[in-house]
Amino acid sequence: MTVTTADVWLPFPAEEIDGLPEDLNYLFWDGGTEYPGNPADCAYYVVPYMKGPEIAQRPLAAMSGVQVVQTLSAGIDHVEPGLGLLPAGVRLCNAKGVHEASTAELTLALILASLRGFPGFVHGQDKEEWRSGFYPALADESVLIVGYGSIGSAIEDRLAPFECARVARVARSARTTARGPVHTLDDLPALLPEADVVILSTPLNPSTQGLVDADFLAAMPDGALLVNVARGGVVDTKALLAELESGRLRAALDVTDPEPLPQGHPLWHAPNVLITPHVGGSTSAFEPRAKRLLAAQLTRFAAGEPVRNVVTTG
Repeated sequence: MTVTTADVWLPFPAEEIDGLPEDLNYLFWDGGTEYPGNPADCAYYVVPYMKGPEIAQRPLAAMSGVQVVQTLSAGIDHVEPGLGLLPAGVRLCNAKGVHEASTAELTLALILASLRGFPGFVHGQDKEEWRSGFYPALADESVLIVGYGSIGSAIEDRLAPFECARVARVARSARTTARGPVHTLDDLPALLPEADVVILSTPLNPSTQGLVDADFLAAMPDGALLVNVARGGVVDTKALLAELESGRLRAALDVTDPEPLPQGHPLWHAPNVLITPHVGGSTSAFEPRAKRLLAAQLTRFAAGEPVRNVVTTG
């Protein structure tokens, strides 16, 4: 059975997306004050990208006929609290396949910039100072990836040429991959003391909220680098600040808690920290991949076929 004349809310104008099926009614909404139509008539809701949880969840209570909620992010934590407002059976889909390349690129950029002292070079350039010296290399370092889904795997793809001594992997479930074993969170106490670089690429959920606490950080060796491209809430900010201010650890953060990081927050000026403003997926690679995902998903939806990337069903 095909779906016809159903309203689809898109954060891009429909004419900008190649390959959309013709038998759906496309309405453009990117989080503005006015809705493009009656939320009750929306069958497929594509959540505006990077507009925050308030906008993402705003129309949900009125979407009595929605069948699919589609995020354009890998994470769903900005939408998940509002799922209880939706009718039973709604499928929540994420954007697997959209952000892997960009997030993995940023991860490597953060690692290399932090290890090789780029923040100090930028400050030196501002002051016309020649800050030469020796800095850590990524070569011969041991790396631990916490959150070995599609993004974690893409990060390891890009680590391959850098001659790391070892890459260890942690995910929710143990398994074996072509590159080696994937451990569980229970194995972290044994893995952390051997990790020179710890990369966080895990979803934010009850099992990972505050995962990186004082004990986690204390288990990391002196001088280790923590890289967070996951969600700010995975890290206990107070515990991280204590380690940074002591000079024992370094951090490179694309996400923070709170976020956006407010003016005056001590994390801004903590030693040995590099902060980027949640730009892991915000690159020129985003739109073409997001639009291809939407065209494929909506083609399946219009044909009555199962959509992909279903994270949960209400």
